[in-house]
Amino acid sequence: MSDTTDGGSTRAADLEKTGPDTSAGRGPGARRGGGDAAGRGRTTIADGVVEKIAGLAARDVFGVHAMGSGLSRTFGAVRDRVPGGSKSVTRGVKVEVGEVQTALDLEIIVDYGVSIVDVAKAVRENVIAAVERMTGLEVVEVNIAVSDVKLPDEEDEESESRLQ
Repeated sequence: MSDTTDGGSTRAADLEKTGPDTSAGRGPGARRGGGDAAGRGRTTIADGVVEKIAGLAARDVFGVHAMGSGLSRTFGAVRDRVPGGSKSVTRGVKVEVGEVQTALDLEIIVDYGVSIVDVAKAVRENVIAAVERMTGLEVVEVNIAVSDVKLPDEEDEESESRLQ
């Protein structure tokens, strides 16, 4: 035990020799109340958080041209052109988040010439890995709907307008 001065504080010289007094749980790194810190509260993850993670993970896969249906992409393209607007990473992603599990529905457009089965498998694997790693939630299902195929000679609906 270290000596204390009149004010009751531990002297610096004693700390160097013996280290801090942790016997009463007052030293650096000591936990009050004992037990696991994870059991001391609740963490909730909003649907939008999982949607963003899944949207970014799906777009990372080779062969995914865009996300969402034609209508949602059209509205999104208009919204993206509004000053201050930003590209929506959640377009084409719907999720249900429970306390420990989540389920996802993705709508994708694939590039012409790629194997849709392989792209869907890669999207599913990438989304599951990203969501489980970042949120700790168990992904129970990832449903993928391929709503279109982007042909090489098709113009993008989301392409930049020539008018400024």
